[in-house]
Amino acid sequence: MLEIILKLLEVAAWSGIAALGFGLLFNIPKGTIITVFVLGFSAGLIKFTLLKFGLNIVLATFIAVLFVAIVSMPTAHKIHHPPVVFCIPPVIPMIPGYFAYETVLSVMNFIFIEKDAARRLILIDSIFSNGFTMFFILISIAAGISLPMLVLRKSTVKKIED
Repeated sequence: MLEIILKLLEVAAWSGIAALGFGLLFNIPKGTIITVFVLGFSAGLIKFTLLKFGLNIVLATFIAVLFVAIVSMPTAHKIHHPPVVFCIPPVIPMIPGYFAYETVLSVMNFIFIEKDAARRLILIDSIFSNGFTMFFILISIAAGISLPMLVLRKSTVKKIED
């Protein structure tokens, strides 16, 4: 059990470091660096904990991104920076690069390399499986960031803080 917790904390720390790296790449204000790291850490911890409990990667990503977006709104008003500063860097590491890579690799193998009909069917399955997983993860990221920003407007969040 301790090994699993340590592994989750390690992955969460790397998520926080990745969020911090993207934040620095996008030139976030210096006063927001720790907050971006904590949000990235939290998002990674939530996503990988949910995955460890057997939740689908699309739903786990959506819940983690939704958490980041909801926490970013009041944090942005408290620290006096736009919510985008806190929302985008922690979410970028969740972009499904592995599934995109596997989709493109399967497409390339299907088109240029594989001639055996049985292997081509396996590649078609891989193309659709990885491609749709990638697509739905991207949709969940977009929805998870957009919904709180649409629902929690500036005035609504300020009323919550009072």
